[in-house]
Amino acid sequence: MYQFLIFFYFVPDTWFPTHISELDKCTHLVTKFEPELDSDHPGFTDKAYRARRQKIADIAFDYRHGDPIPRVDYTGEDIATWGHVYRQLKVLFPTHACKTHRDIFQLLEDECGYSPDRIPQLEDVSNFLKRKTGFQLRPVSGLLSARDFLASLAFRVFQCTQYVRHGSKPDHSPEPDCVHELLGHVPMLADPGFAQFSHELGLNSLGASDEDIEKFATLYWFTVEFGICKQAGQLRAYGAGILSSYGELLHALGDKPERRPFDPLKTAVQEYTDEDLQPLYFVVESFEDMMDKMRNYSATIKRPYEVRYCSYTQTVQKLNSKEMLYSVARDLKGELEYLERAIDRIQCLTMTGR
Repeated sequence: MYQFLIFFYFVPDTWFPTHISELDKCTHLVTKFEPELDSDHPGFTDKAYRARRQKIADIAFDYRHGDPIPRVDYTGEDIATWGHVYRQLKVLFPTHACKTHRDIFQLLEDECGYSPDRIPQLEDVSNFLKRKTGFQLRPVSGLLSARDFLASLAFRVFQCTQYVRHGSKPDHSPEPDCVHELLGHVPMLADPGFAQFSHELGLNSLGASDEDIEKFATLYWFTVEFGICKQAGQLRAYGAGILSSYGELLHALGDKPERRPFDPLKTAVQEYTDEDLQPLYFVVESFEDMMDKMRNYSATIKRPYEVRYCSYTQTVQKLNSKEMLYSVARDLKGELEYLERAIDRIQCLTMTGR
């Protein structure tokens, strides 16, 4: 039976990283937004900004797995841009951001030095994430290809820019910058449930066809980047693209955009724009419901094997042999035994009234 399934689902094998250190090879950038190439970029004519951004980008080019993330000396202009966005968003977060984001944002202010007057360093934020969910940050010099970015999530690694958007347009950036990453993505990645969703999305992308990678990237766009959820009968933003933009946050929960229920099959083929406010958002009932729907969707993706992440060795394992399946079954059996003992002890305490 298993051999039949493997041949039925056969697709050409595609290279992907199998150890976290191999993310050093996942560096394919989408260059259309870089200021030296795009005359529409806010920083195109600002030579000082371009030089400063290139210096920061060089940090990511030279970074290798296991290195501490170098610290950046941000300028007064960078900090002013950060502070402008920070103060505007903090006004809206209590009424527009989901509870998860609000709660963890407070922790980041208390434990990571988040404030409008200081841009947090990636190394400090990465250590915070490791303690909360096992995710870590890795510096990147620009917008990665969808395949490389999603592959990183499989190892609980989030590729994160360190440069700041140009000060002439603080309320919008044509590509991800550290304002977007630190104010939008990081708080959600510190939530165990949402971190697990991001991790599973990355795992399910490994070895997928180019067509399926495009669909996964679209699902990421409409959830992790521009997702809306229901909480206590209200609509709240959880997507980083909304939570890091004052205008998008007002727009997303306002009366103008269209909103539809989240359905992975339909969402995966929906067109979107990356140049303006979103005309359409997808709404999830809860993070748990979103994860269940995504697991069902991922089961339809054609791959010659399933994969599993081993957090002890930080490797991705292909489940394509009897030996590997036996190893997984043995691990699961041990976990189930721990769970059964814990349940028995809780029941005994309940019966004795303790």
